Amino acid sequence: MMRTRRTASLIARQACIAAKCVCSPPPNVSRHVMSSGGRPLQNRVTPFGEIIAIPQRGLFIGNRGIIHDPATKTLLRKLWATKAWLVCVLDYKGRQRDVMDRRRWTELFFLDEAVALAAGHRPCFFCRRKDAETFRAAWANARDEKAPLAAEMDAALHAERLDHGHKRVHAISGPLGGLPDGAVITAGGEAYTLARPRVPLD
Repeated sequence: MMRTRRTASLIARQACIAAKCVCSPPPNVSRHVMSSGGRPLQNRVTPFGEIIAIPQRGLFIGNRGIIHDPATKTLLRKLWATKAWLVCVLDYKGRQRDVMDRRRWTELFFLDEAVALAAGHRPCFFCRRKDAETFRAAWANARDEKAPLAAEMDAALHAERLDHGHKRVHAISGPLGGLPDGAVITAGGEAYTLARPRVPLD
């Protein structure tokens, strides 16, 4: 029996609490730069790849290149500037950075890794080398091909993630029971993360 954990943007707050995600600022980002004028910045990503403004920060940070105006800390009309959509760790060697500051990559935040992957992002080879290599190995195994270059994966992901500028939703070819934990599905316009009940240890 499978159960689902709701992660749609309309109920992101409830999902955040249920998943017990980190709802305080990341250790390398100060609280005041996570909002503008008391309002959350538009830099939280949903499973559908949308970028919205909610108070919760999430467990991972990532980017799609430079897609913001540093003067106003608002998004540009384009929602990506590169095919490399990355998901990174919140704290990397204690490095500090201000969110949406200057013309450098735009910080995006994800409830968890399932949401990041569903949105079309992949692990970063710089700050998450081990996870990125695991992702690449799984990719090669699933496609029965040699390990691809990062740019080759990015090109394939970009072709698969979009449909006329919007997030593409792929049809499921088999039963839900055949999907692994962490797979994200959509039903009735909302997203759900699949997870099997955990058996308590005696």
